[in-house]
Amino acid sequence: MSGPEHATTGDDRPDGAATTAPGGRGPRRSGLRDPERAVRGLGAGTLSLEALVLVLAIQPIRMVGGDLGGAAIGAVVALAVAAVLLAGMMRRPWAWHAGTALQGLLMLAGLLHWSLLVLGVVFALVWAYALHVRRVILG
Repeated sequence: MSGPEHATTGDDRPDGAATTAPGGRGPRRSGLRDPERAVRGLGAGTLSLEALVLVLAIQPIRMVGGDLGGAAIGAVVALAVAAVLLAGMMRRPWAWHAGTALQGLLMLAGLLHWSLLVLGVVFALVWAYALHVRRVILG
């Protein structure tokens, strides 16, 4: 079988993946049905996990890390709320930029307590990986 019909099926590849999008609209970046939705889910999941970790980290930081003042606790809660709100707005194109800014704000909160800087660096690395996956999947 030859011709454009054969090129859209991907039957000639050993893994069975399609080499072009259905209908011959160009190369497929991934095997996902809706890559944009998958990437939004990745961003929302990352931000949700960050919010959960921030809220759960308040008490251990207070117990182990010493003096975590009211300003630092307020900053952590505000950052967690912002992360949850951004997770719900991942359909907006600016939400990815706002998520990047959130990571910077968390690192800046390290001025209030050193452990917030550590959390900021960890989540900045996770966010950088999510941005990398987004770039690879969406092209």
